[in-house]
Amino acid sequence: MMSEIFILLIAIVVAVILYKVLKTATKMAVNAVLGIIVLILANAVLGLGIAYSWIVMLICAVAGVVGALLIIFLHYFFGLF
Repeated sequence: MMSEIFILLIAIVVAVILYKVLKTATKMAVNAVLGIIVLILANAVLGLGIAYSWIVMLICAVAGVVGALLIIFLHYFFGLF
């Protein structure tokens, strides 16, 4: 009886932890995709000519929309990327 309750408590704790991790991962994935979309749209609409190198994609994937805006800012004002 006690072992069943203990296993049930462990299952509940694992479920809560998985929920929080997956919820955070989903938000990060959506932000990464939005960042890449912002970069592609800015490149197409404004004709910036930013190359889609691995470092640019990595910045957009990790930092999301903020990373894309940073890349656009650096390219526009300093000619980087």
